[in-house]
Amino acid sequence: MTIINLSEQQTIVNQYMAELRDKKYQQNRMLFRNNIERIGQCMAYEISKKLEYKTKTITTPLGTIDIPLPKSDIIVATVLRAGLPFHHGFLHVFDHADNAFVSAYRMYTNREHTEVGIHTEYLATPSVKGKTLIIADPMLATGGSMAAAYEALLKTGTPKQIHIASVIATQEGIDVVCEAIGDKDATIWCAAIDPGMNEHKYIVPGFGDAGDLCYGEKL
Repeated sequence: MTIINLSEQQTIVNQYMAELRDKKYQQNRMLFRNNIERIGQCMAYEISKKLEYKTKTITTPLGTIDIPLPKSDIIVATVLRAGLPFHHGFLHVFDHADNAFVSAYRMYTNREHTEVGIHTEYLATPSVKGKTLIIADPMLATGGSMAAAYEALLKTGTPKQIHIASVIATQEGIDVVCEAIGDKDATIWCAAIDPGMNEHKYIVPGFGDAGDLCYGEKL
């Protein structure tokens, strides 16, 4: 398992992250969604460097040229609803990719809202067998939603290559996902890895609830 933390690099993603974390910037949902999407584009480009390629001969109006193109089919999956702008950013890069959607969300299991369970109730996906699977979900806090999404998608087959993409992660969440994936060929991509979570299982310092900040508060 390879873990790549983009915040350790000199990249424009750090500017987008700074704006996402800023309370004043968060007041504009469109700008917040736009930065989530832009991070998705940047991360998709980085992932594209890790794919397998096969040379294809392309005919131009004046001749032919050999160009390396992605070898395997790509599926971009996301966890509803927070993952939608992140997912859209990936599609700007992988515009020929198939798509998958999983409804996996956290539910507090005690009155104090300190223990979290994950509920999955919807899955729309093609077969992932033998394909490059990218699961894009902005928040990798406890890791429960990502692990549940992966396990749901795995019911359709075993992917050849796996990329887990998040905007903010914790080490605890990364460990849960690593355990779920096991020894398969996989990479976890993060725009930042934060120190931990508070008693309500929100990433600290983080930036709050990605779904609420993108689309408004839910009941």
